Amino acid sequence: MPINNKLLVVEDDPGLQDQLRWCFDRHEVIVAGDRSGAMEQLRRHQPPVVTLDLGLPPDADGISEGLATLEEIVAQSPDTKVIVVTGQNDRENAVRAVGSGAYDFYHKPIDPEILGLIVNRAFRLRELELENRVLMQQKTDHPVEGVVACSPEMVKVCRTIEKVAPSGASILLLGDSGTGKELCARSLHDLSSRASNRFIAINCAAIPENLLESELFGYEKGAFTGAVKQTPGKIEYANGGTLFLDEVGDLPMSLQAKLLRFLQERVVERIGGRQEIPVDVRVVCATHQDLQEKIRSGTFREDLYYRIGEIAVQIPPLRERGGDIPLLARMFLEHFNREQGQKHRGFSKDALIAMEAYGWPGNVRELKNRVKRAVIMAEGKHITPKDLELNTASGDEKPLDLRHVRDEAERQAIQRALSHADGKISQAADMLGISRPTMYDLIRKFDLKV
Repeated sequence: MPINNKLLVVEDDPGLQDQLRWCFDRHEVIVAGDRSGAMEQLRRHQPPVVTLDLGLPPDADGISEGLATLEEIVAQSPDTKVIVVTGQNDRENAVRAVGSGAYDFYHKPIDPEILGLIVNRAFRLRELELENRVLMQQKTDHPVEGVVACSPEMVKVCRTIEKVAPSGASILLLGDSGTGKELCARSLHDLSSRASNRFIAINCAAIPENLLESELFGYEKGAFTGAVKQTPGKIEYANGGTLFLDEVGDLPMSLQAKLLRFLQERVVERIGGRQEIPVDVRVVCATHQDLQEKIRSGTFREDLYYRIGEIAVQIPPLRERGGDIPLLARMFLEHFNREQGQKHRGFSKDALIAMEAYGWPGNVRELKNRVKRAVIMAEGKHITPKDLELNTASGDEKPLDLRHVRDEAERQAIQRALSHADGKISQAADMLGISRPTMYDLIRKFDLKV
């Protein structure tokens, strides 16, 4: 039995109110006779389950007031399970109610046993949802905090981060812009022995070259015009903690040499100063650029590359992360629903297909921005491709039928084997590890031309 055992019965007939109280003696039954009373009781008691008669005053012979009550309940408390009670043979309105957000429906006359089963099932479902939310919260508190993933590619990245974080090695995070490199860098810090100290992040591409040196290494008073006081740099501020250098591939050659000296000697000299200041800091770098290519073109130092990349972690782009797209989209939808005070229930099937078909050049950052805009602008209960400003990818839907996927993979493997064997069936069968008769059967099954 869930912790909140309250059941709200919305019914204007006093006789039925008493009957329903008797039906649900295992629950704490709260009764309301109209819409305003129902909403007041909902706010006060927050019942997990509601039974709702569609024929409420002032439209006791119709359904308008009942549907309006349903929509108001769903808007205010979308997780509440509403069981609509309708007249006999009133299937059309029952289906309409389910389309408006009802959990289930039941036709009069009341059968205590059957209605009790429906209500108990609704309570159990609500309890399971609460348990799942607790488990998801625990999952959110996973060591690699903030990184949401179910794809094997990102799970492997998370495992790598967990493994190397306590080591103290210099880490180089590689991946396109928007893939979550800073989240991974913060996790490396949080999982290390330096977690209680500062995490200092600096974007090497966002600061002009003439200011970047002073930002990193600091300066003494009078070192240049405007230097009115002694100012430590970011490296010093990160002492005892972690320094994250984002877009390190954009670091000018002159600063590459100075950074390399710091990494070798672990001392810094402020601009205009002569004192060597020892600094104990772990350096984590990230870039979306091909550093090997920059080394070949002479714009990145090879010795610095090996110094910052003792362990390199490749973060895949969103388009290569399988089921992560709908997972992240739903997480962002839930977040922005709360932030913007909206009640969007989810994504339409077309929207999910369009998201999976899209290439996501801006990666997770682009997905987040599109979902936020859709939550603000969408007028329907479900987010559509139009709300996301994506084209409907009707022809690009990936099949979810396992038999279809297996057949397609089997067909392609047979075609490849035949191609490699130059059409020789015995040789192709050996490549595939199957018998010659099985090979003939598969050729006939897929109607292949040899």
